[in-house]
Amino acid sequence: MIRITGTLAIDESEIAEQFVRASGPGGQNVNKVSTAVELRFDARRSPNLPEPVRLRLERLAGSRLTKDGVIVLFADRFRSQERNRADALERLVALIRKAAEQPKKRKPTRPTAAARRKRLTAKKERGEIKRLRSTRPPSD
Repeated sequence: MIRITGTLAIDESEIAEQFVRASGPGGQNVNKVSTAVELRFDARRSPNLPEPVRLRLERLAGSRLTKDGVIVLFADRFRSQERNRADALERLVALIRKAAEQPKKRKPTRPTAAARRKRLTAKKERGEIKRLRSTRPPSD
């Protein structure tokens, strides 16, 4: 079990890893060794994720989420398989941990009476300035 928070953990069998060749520079080794990791986690079918966490996770995953609800992370930062594997797993855990945080409810606030009066006074003063700026035809 991979511990996410105090109450949330996911089973290691839910994570599928595939090693692929990394792109970019790397010398002669780049064509021989598959060091990059493609990590897949099926968020929709995970029995360990509560529904609200799953929904937030899908929203946070963005383009890393497939139509089937699978999160795909690609790690090729390091030159070794193990470090890339650990990096991909860390990123998945961080993503799930962020989704596990409940967003704070917004408490709507109202402007105070003094703030309302100040705003209306400023509007009247500004209107008066604009009114005085206009030229009026001479009255006979």
